[in-house]
Amino acid sequence: MSQQPVHSVSRKLILLIKSGYWLALLIIAAMVMASFILLQQLMAQQKHNDALLNIVSTQKALSQRIVFLASATGAAPRDKQPALVTALKQATGEFETNYDRLLKETGADPLSPSRNDPQSIEYVLFSKPFHLDYFSVGLIANGDRLVSSFASQLGMQSDGYKGGGERVGLDASVANATLSGYAALGQRISAFATERSDEMLSLHRTLFFATIGVIVLVALFIFRPMSKAILRKTHELVDARNSMAFIAVHDGLTGLHNRTFLTDHFDTLIKGAHRRRERLAVIQLDLDRFKQINDTLGHAAGDYVLVVTAQRMRDSCRASDLCARLGGDEFVMILNGAGSTEDIHALAKRIIANINEPITFQGTTIMPGASAGIAVYPVDADNAQDLLVHADLALYSAKKLGGGSFSFFSEELRLELDYRKQLEQDIRTAIAEKTFEVYFQPQVSLTSGKISGIEALVRWKHATRGMISPGEFIPVAEKCGFMPDIGRIVISKAINEAAEWDRAGIDFGRIAVNVSGTELREPDFDNFLFGTLERAGLAPQKLSLEIVESVILDDEKTGIAAKLRHIRAAGVHLELDDFGTGYASLSHVNPNEIDRLKIDRRFVQNINENGDNTKIVRAITELARGLGISIVAEGAETEAELDSLMAIGCDQVQGYSIAFPMPQDKAREWLTARSPKKAKLKVLQGSRA
Repeated sequence: MSQQPVHSVSRKLILLIKSGYWLALLIIAAMVMASFILLQQLMAQQKHNDALLNIVSTQKALSQRIVFLASATGAAPRDKQPALVTALKQATGEFETNYDRLLKETGADPLSPSRNDPQSIEYVLFSKPFHLDYFSVGLIANGDRLVSSFASQLGMQSDGYKGGGERVGLDASVANATLSGYAALGQRISAFATERSDEMLSLHRTLFFATIGVIVLVALFIFRPMSKAILRKTHELVDARNSMAFIAVHDGLTGLHNRTFLTDHFDTLIKGAHRRRERLAVIQLDLDRFKQINDTLGHAAGDYVLVVTAQRMRDSCRASDLCARLGGDEFVMILNGAGSTEDIHALAKRIIANINEPITFQGTTIMPGASAGIAVYPVDADNAQDLLVHADLALYSAKKLGGGSFSFFSEELRLELDYRKQLEQDIRTAIAEKTFEVYFQPQVSLTSGKISGIEALVRWKHATRGMISPGEFIPVAEKCGFMPDIGRIVISKAINEAAEWDRAGIDFGRIAVNVSGTELREPDFDNFLFGTLERAGLAPQKLSLEIVESVILDDEKTGIAAKLRHIRAAGVHLELDDFGTGYASLSHVNPNEIDRLKIDRRFVQNINENGDNTKIVRAITELARGLGISIVAEGAETEAELDSLMAIGCDQVQGYSIAFPMPQDKAREWLTARSPKKAKLKVLQGSRA
């Protein structure tokens, strides 16, 4: 799964979890809030009912008090009556106030249909047999009239009622009727309050169970799936973490440990061997024909060979041994308790024989051919880095012997290693001081003798050891990653010298420089090339880049072909070097991408005596001619070889028979001597016509 869908799924899951979480909280909060509001209503209703019952109780007592005070006032001596009249007036006023409050609190309506319902408050107030409203109003009116009557008789302030007390109906029957009515009203209010409380309690109970049900549903349908999703994702994260931890220390293709694991644990293995006083053998392996397998059968076949090789390595060693893939077709085996040199020799022989067994891939038999180099602790080195370097040097020695075998690190290799280390340091110094020189070897036409080009070749004159062969320092520079720097020094010097020739009018055709894949993989190579041409003042058409087929074959991963097309579009020529030695030559002979083919020297040497080489060169020449691509043969050293090339039709040649590689001053003299002479005008002396 790509990174983008993974992030999308994660975002959706997080959004779902958040939505479910907040939805559950909202539902539970709503249920709790509803329960709280209902409880508040229940308490308020209870308080209201208690207030009504308190008023009813007060009214019952006041009704009896009014009747009692009315009777007592009439029977009391005149001097006692004023106090009783005042009390009667107060009781009547309080009774009236409470009755008005009662009507307001109950909201009783005399016109309401509820007055016909025996269970209603209106029925007690306005209907038979209680007529509580009638008796209450009558009690208040009679009480007020009686107070006014007594006040008039006693000369107290009154509302002016002149009737006698005999006209006021305040006897025991009124009090009893009022008392009976308020008792019935109290019962109705209590019954109503009880009924209302039961309803609200029932609703509260229902809401409570509903809340429990909602919580259960939320747990089942929101939190439970959410928990499962979180648990599942947690397991996935743990698995991903374990996978990442495995990938971090294992090779993704073969399953062997990788370079990182080897670096981290090699010292531990050495310490263990030191503690046990045992030998530890480091076997570095490399497949001899792996590039050929990739180029001819494809990368799928190459991957299969690597997997089978890794499995054979595991099968050849013990569980305590360590097998690792360093990268590409390079492997390392660390053998604990390796024993004597004879034991290591026998084990290495068995491992190489096992790995070199034929491999069948999709019906094709592949002979991988592995080579190995062996270094032993503590004989050859006492640290991980030196052991790997010594094993690699022994591997290089085994490959020089033809491959398919193994070599032990030796004192001769140690001296060679010391020499290489010093050579690396000297190369680094030469790069810093730009002491690499450029030699030039011309290319000419056999028919016209005209110069068609000149190749720039790197040379290095060491301060103490003199001239060092390119075959000696270039492999070391490539292995140490120095070639891009050396290449830029050579390109700059070659272009500057060619620009000087061009300004001097010296014909040199085109200056050709070799460019490696490492140089082309540099991100700013094309900018460097065009900048160098511009600063030197040399036209791009005067420059050729020589590349080998492996550079183009590597384009699938590096995008080199696109960079080469950009360079060629600017006018720079491209030449395919060492043509005929690759594995997919014909697929890259394209006149839209290549300007010239360069036949490798192995087909040119002794071409006059080797009929097979003659056929190969003739076929390449005819192919190039048919496609409209020019061709040059390198390595021509004798007159007989030149004659054979001339007979075949290969006109352009480069080799010792034409000229040796020359330093820039010698090359300038050589080119100047062969450049066409310009005609000079001669001024005649004498009289004018």
